[in-house]
Amino acid sequence: MPYMIAALGFGYLLGSIPFGYLLTRWAGLGDVRSIGSGNIGATNVLRTGNKKLAAATLIADALKGTIAVLVAARFGPDTAILAGFGAFIGHLFPVWLKFKGGKGVATYLGVLIGLAPWVALAFVAVWIVTALVFRFSSLAALVAAVVVPALLWYLGWSQISQLFAVMSLITILKHHHNISRLLAGTESRIGAKG
Repeated sequence: MPYMIAALGFGYLLGSIPFGYLLTRWAGLGDVRSIGSGNIGATNVLRTGNKKLAAATLIADALKGTIAVLVAARFGPDTAILAGFGAFIGHLFPVWLKFKGGKGVATYLGVLIGLAPWVALAFVAVWIVTALVFRFSSLAALVAAVVVPALLWYLGWSQISQLFAVMSLITILKHHHNISRLLAGTESRIGAKG
């Protein structure tokens, strides 16, 4: 039990590092929360016009999920799952930003890389195809998040599938404004500034 609590806490603290916020501040671009969607994720960082910074944010947000899983995996698969979930929740609700974080897509992917790397490739493929066809980052994330738990279940990874079913549901709920804008035809397309 102490290992489980420690894994969850470790994952949360790692996940709560707000890389999008920190990187845009360090680059002299101000508070990324003041533009676009107001989130701290890579898609909103891209709205600053700085593609390198957006890529760095994407990588850093994914890595914190992967690192949480890989470190905790040394103590068993259950601790790995808990640490991954903690990292995801930490990104969504970081204590450092009054519990107002990103939508968790990159960290979701990072956790998936740590637990099921081949399925992570499927996530990326689905995201890319959907994004290329429709040009909406939010829609691409939503479609990929629906595919992942189903694919994990199909492959027989029931425990990990259950984790990602919960994470996907949370991801969909965090995208409720995007869903409303998609339905209204007012959602920002990939690459649109501010």
